[in-house]
Amino acid sequence: MADVWDAGDAYEGYMGRWSRPLAAAFVEWLGAPDGLEWLDVGCGTGAVTAAIVTGAAPSAVLAIDPSPGFVATARRLTASPLARFTVGDAATLPMGDDAVDRCVSGLVVNFLPDASAAVAEMRRVTRRGGWVAAYVWDYAGGMELLREFWAAAVTVDPGAAQMDERHRFPLCAPGPLGELWRSAGLDGVESRPLTVSTHFPDFDDLWAPFLGGQGPAPAYVGSLTPERRPALARELRRRLHPSADGAIELTARAWAVRGRRR
Repeated sequence: MADVWDAGDAYEGYMGRWSRPLAAAFVEWLGAPDGLEWLDVGCGTGAVTAAIVTGAAPSAVLAIDPSPGFVATARRLTASPLARFTVGDAATLPMGDDAVDRCVSGLVVNFLPDASAAVAEMRRVTRRGGWVAAYVWDYAGGMELLREFWAAAVTVDPGAAQMDERHRFPLCAPGPLGELWRSAGLDGVESRPLTVSTHFPDFDDLWAPFLGGQGPAPAYVGSLTPERRPALARELRRRLHPSADGAIELTARAWAVRGRRR
């Protein structure tokens, strides 16, 4: 089953409540001075670009993504003259060598067909002394929602295990990320966890975005027959243990990595 990335509004409803505070924490960790030029690779619906504009005082941000639908949503949600959005491919970035001061990517590297080639491209377009940095979800243990979702899915459909990002993306851990960055020729490589929490007023608020089809878990839900989806929803609700008023509190951890261009 192929991952689907074409409806920006649906993805924003599913992941935006996590990805936007996470992007702000990532940009704060980078700690860049004012006036730099940035490139956001795989910008999605614009969470990282928005965090750069509001938190890093850039001179300009170019954001690229292969999905026209995501680019359209990002452009609408990030109303800033400093940000420019375009459709593009991480493997062939649309600029010359030494073009930006910071090249970043959020929640994307593990989905790329050739992560090594993409990081090499990110290094190529970054000026000497500039940072190349990214972050990915800790699918193995730090993303509570997805851990419970896939546990529920396997309970009602053992074949769902093959879709679980924990098995699909071994890259999403400090060791493999650091090695990927060092193999690209980046210096001073370091990684750290970034954690965000999210409040859902009720289970319906949590479940509805899974029906939008964007990303592995929603794509799996979309593959189920209408008769089977309620069974998955019931099992997921049981595992999440809503409070007496129906609210659900969850946390999510990502791993961030950065390295300097020589």
